[in-house]
Amino acid sequence: MSSDLATGGSRVDFGARQVQWRRHGFSVRFPVRALLVCVVLAVLLGVGAVIGLAVGSYAVDLGRLFDVLRGADGTFAQTVVLEWRAPRVLAAVVFGAALGASGAVFQSLTRNPLASPDVIGFATGSYTGAIVVIIVLGGGYTQVASGALVGGVATAAVVYLLAYRGGITGFRFIIVGIGVSAMLTAFNTWLLLRAELEVAMSAAVWGAGSLNGITWEQTGVATAVVIVLMLGIGLLARPMQQMQLGDDAARALGIRVEPSRLGLIIAGVALTAAVTAAAGPISFIALAAPQVARRLARTPGITLWPSAVVGAVLLLASDLVAQHALPNTLPVGVVTVVIGGSYLIWLLIREMRKLP
Repeated sequence: MSSDLATGGSRVDFGARQVQWRRHGFSVRFPVRALLVCVVLAVLLGVGAVIGLAVGSYAVDLGRLFDVLRGADGTFAQTVVLEWRAPRVLAAVVFGAALGASGAVFQSLTRNPLASPDVIGFATGSYTGAIVVIIVLGGGYTQVASGALVGGVATAAVVYLLAYRGGITGFRFIIVGIGVSAMLTAFNTWLLLRAELEVAMSAAVWGAGSLNGITWEQTGVATAVVIVLMLGIGLLARPMQQMQLGDDAARALGIRVEPSRLGLIIAGVALTAAVTAAAGPISFIALAAPQVARRLARTPGITLWPSAVVGAVLLLASDLVAQHALPNTLPVGVVTVVIGGSYLIWLLIREMRKLP
């Protein structure tokens, strides 16, 4: 069977022009503006990746960079570009996309722009699991990654069970998540205070969220996990969009609401845990990316793929700022906190103005 593209005309979704792709009985539709936004942002990602690979204390010009990437330059530049800088650039893109997609999932499920894994405690839970392994068990990267995943999923389970009352409402879910996050933050502080100084300092630096020194091994494992989870969320993208209309409307359209919601929560938490395991908790990308994507694409609700691409752009840009635009190199989490905190203040003021 052949594939075809059809735009606009008889197919209308929320009044927006659509691009439809069909093949072997499988059909996917994209809003035209959202697709164009993703293309433009992908170009920006490419430019940012080139800057990340070329700029630094050991600068590599574009001609030499091209030679390195095609394997024609076996000098020290190859080590700098492929072994030191490329894993960091790829990690920024993949981790940013994961956080953007995770934020899109939770903001869509709760229909609230304040819902993100770092606000409702899931990132904190992943951090708790990781520092328990670092401080109490003294484990390596694999153990820390497993601890972050277990901590994030366990936190999500606790929040879900405490917020469940015949279903999940966005406001109750967020409030319970904030409360659980506060308790976990206190527990994390207690662990750091009781740990040996060197171990506590190592855990605290890692807790700032940093891509410094990230290796191909860490990036490769996390990238594989993120790809699998993104594919899973992609299969649930239609139920996610339908649930933005409300549970009753989604059920009327044939959506199994609670299983779909649970699957999305697990996948969203796992995305956050995968990033936390590799780079520490990177704040506010998941909060800001879906709202920025929504405004750029002018969609009526939160959309998955534009949010992921915006998240990738935000984290890569933040990492470039952390490396090159400041007097001293900082963990990327410090930059995202400044950017995200400013955005959160603006968002709270904007939401307050809506109140009667």
